Amino acid sequence: MGIADRKEREKLEMKRLIMEAAMRMFVEEGYEKTSIRNIADKIEYSPATIYLYYKDKDDLLYDVQGQAFEQLLRTFREKAVSKSPLKKLEQISKAYVQFGLEHPDLYDLMFIIRAPMNKVEKEEAWLNGEGCFQFLLDCLEDCTAQKLLRFRDKMVAALSIWSMVHGLVALNVRCRFKVMKMEEDGVRHAIDTAIEDYLKMIKN
Repeated sequence: MGIADRKEREKLEMKRLIMEAAMRMFVEEGYEKTSIRNIADKIEYSPATIYLYYKDKDDLLYDVQGQAFEQLLRTFREKAVSKSPLKKLEQISKAYVQFGLEHPDLYDLMFIIRAPMNKVEKEEAWLNGEGCFQFLLDCLEDCTAQKLLRFRDKMVAALSIWSMVHGLVALNVRCRFKVMKMEEDGVRHAIDTAIEDYLKMIKN
């Protein structure tokens, strides 16, 4: 292995180490306590070392967000496996909500907290969410091609369905379901029923 190859491998290994520490800190301690200095302390390097890889906290959290989307995409591929486009759409919707309920801090980073999106505003492209969104679009392509939904435009369908499931997760992540005065099992049942009833309403 040449010097250039070794340096590249060392660079990738350091970036992986930073990412793992940042992900762990964000999930365990939250946004406010996840800082360049605290991450540096965790991996026993100086903050200056991390700044060689990331210009600021938002830049680092954008990559953490990307890792979270990879987890969600793996979840889609594991749980949304039906040959029926409509059933697969239901599986995607429920997998999305389940992921959000089980990983509220990551969901916050993916869809609610503004900070990591500062990078997107400058580059005008959000690549992190692309794979998951395309997974939904591919399913909706099959649904609309077979005229299984009231929607004729898959983008409009995607916007409607995504907004619905996001609303359910966001309400839970921000503890708004407490107004319903229901036990957790009751909330989960209500969420599943809301998804099923919504999909029935948009079915052709």
